Amino acid sequence: MTTAESGALLAESVYRTLVDQIFEGALPPGAPLSVPALAARLDVSRSPVRESVQRLIHEGLAVHVPHAGARVLQLDEDAVRDVLAVREALDGLAAQEAARRASADDVAELVALVERQALLLDEDADTLRDARLDVELHTRVREISGNRPLADALRRLDAQAHLYTSGMWAEESNRRIAVVEHRRIADAVAAGDADGARRAASAHVAAISVRMHRWRTSRTAGGAAGSAR
Repeated sequence: MTTAESGALLAESVYRTLVDQIFEGALPPGAPLSVPALAARLDVSRSPVRESVQRLIHEGLAVHVPHAGARVLQLDEDAVRDVLAVREALDGLAAQEAARRASADDVAELVALVERQALLLDEDADTLRDARLDVELHTRVREISGNRPLADALRRLDAQAHLYTSGMWAEESNRRIAVVEHRRIADAVAAGDADGARRAASAHVAAISVRMHRWRTSRTAGGAAGSAR
């Protein structure tokens, strides 16, 4: 392996570690992304960390704040609802095109991803694992669509939405509902039903927005009740 290849692998590893820490909440919204501090914490040189932080900014997971450096993106519920509204339209388009273009191998892969999620319902929730599987399924649908600009736009939107909603995967009902909705998308793609795939994908994202609001409301109410006792 060349030095360049080794450096690229290290940068990818650092990037994935930072993404995981963001989704897990170890690096919460608004947290500073200091290159020297992260390099020391991860026990790597500053170069792969600097490259990873720039990639986080490019992917929409972080922002550069003048005179303060990079920070994890901070969104409120209204902003996330706007993100999901755009995803509702674009994910529908991606699923529609995927249904028209999917090969037998593509269909088999989508079905396998959904079945893997279904099998994991018998295990304890793992927020990071389940969020990754959700991203993996949606990313695969977008790749099958063959529309690169669409897939790139959705990748950024998906990452931003997960900043705010990844904790929903801790709830059993959300996990089970997501599998049902994912299966509808995969079944429509398998059947070559472009209109059905579009409706299933759009409905799935619209439902996420509703569940997100319920989840946030219940957490806020629970916190208020706890502080009142």
